[in-house]
Amino acid sequence: MHDWIGVEHMAGMWLWWVMGIAIVAGIVWAVLRSSPGASGDAGSSAEELLKRRYAQGDIDQDEYERRLRDLRQ
Repeated sequence: MHDWIGVEHMAGMWLWWVMGIAIVAGIVWAVLRSSPGASGDAGSSAEELLKRRYAQGDIDQDEYERRLRDLRQ
């Protein structure tokens, strides 16, 4: 009979390494995803940001129209 204990131990070791790397990668992904620039604001145009602020109620209609005119000049 062959002794498979060494093979099982080695397979278990590889499984733990893969799981550890997956956990670390998941943590890195979560941290990068939750960073302030992750929402896509960095690549948005000024008009898109202005529209978003108006839609969220941060600015009123007069302020929105005034800033939009300024941006388009």
